[in-house]
Amino acid sequence: MLSVTRLFSIPALALVVLAAAPAPAAADLTAFLGVSPSPDTHMAKGAAIGVGLVIIGFEFEYSKLGEDAERAVPSLTTGSGNLLVQTPVPINGWQFYATLGGGLYRERLEDLQETHVATNLGGGAKYTVAGPFRLRFDYRIFSLLGSPVQSKVHRFYAGANIAF
Repeated sequence: MLSVTRLFSIPALALVVLAAAPAPAAADLTAFLGVSPSPDTHMAKGAAIGVGLVIIGFEFEYSKLGEDAERAVPSLTTGSGNLLVQTPVPINGWQFYATLGGGLYRERLEDLQETHVATNLGGGAKYTVAGPFRLRFDYRIFSLLGSPVQSKVHRFYAGANIAF
């Protein structure tokens, strides 16, 4: 015959094991198009890959803004690693996040070129369309160190995102 202690210890042990197990990591991939109004409107394109651990996430992003020499708008290529703080679950299909990161940039305008360190700060949201498919909306402010033509660059993008 099972004792009362043994009867309750098995489910209690199972609950402890489940509670102690780490939450599964979720990864995602984003391809995006956007615009930057700094110093004048020009197009952005890029991609990001990330992993989320419930509230904290990490991503690597590559982005390129095109050059327009006639309007004195430099191109900007960035590669950055970012930390995201996000809502743990979507709210009515929306998962909001704030991000902070840093990396390298290369700015070019005709014969001028600057390669240096950049930081970024921003936020956005991912909207679940169906299953793993989401839309992503993001706004960032990049601070370019060194001697760039444009030291602050704003960027807004919309992209297709798939979670896996």
